[in-house]
Amino acid sequence: MKVPFPEIIKNLPEADIPFEGVHGWISQNVDHQIVFLEIEAIGAVAEHSHCAQWGIVVEGDMDLTIGGITKNYQKGDSYFIPDGVIHSAVFRQKTWAIDFFADNKRYLPKE
Repeated sequence: MKVPFPEIIKNLPEADIPFEGVHGWISQNVDHQIVFLEIEAIGAVAEHSHCAQWGIVVEGDMDLTIGGITKNYQKGDSYFIPDGVIHSAVFRQKTWAIDFFADNKRYLPKE
């Protein structure tokens, strides 16, 4: 199943994301970012923390662990990660998500 974001999204600045197989496009504001993510079946993303994050799965699914609690999120499911809370994820299939970050420098654009 292929559900790529349309060109209007892919024409946004591409995010410099340090995970191979993860692509993102940034909609920037003065106090936050919205990142449109396209994530291959990359397996595990290690535990980490950062600013508050809200997201929604557009297509695919992921196991997301937030503060030690793991849930499976599928198309249409949303999630919230409070500021500073440790979280990780596992991607077993290609997944598209839209994430809002309460930090306008969560990701920098690729140069």
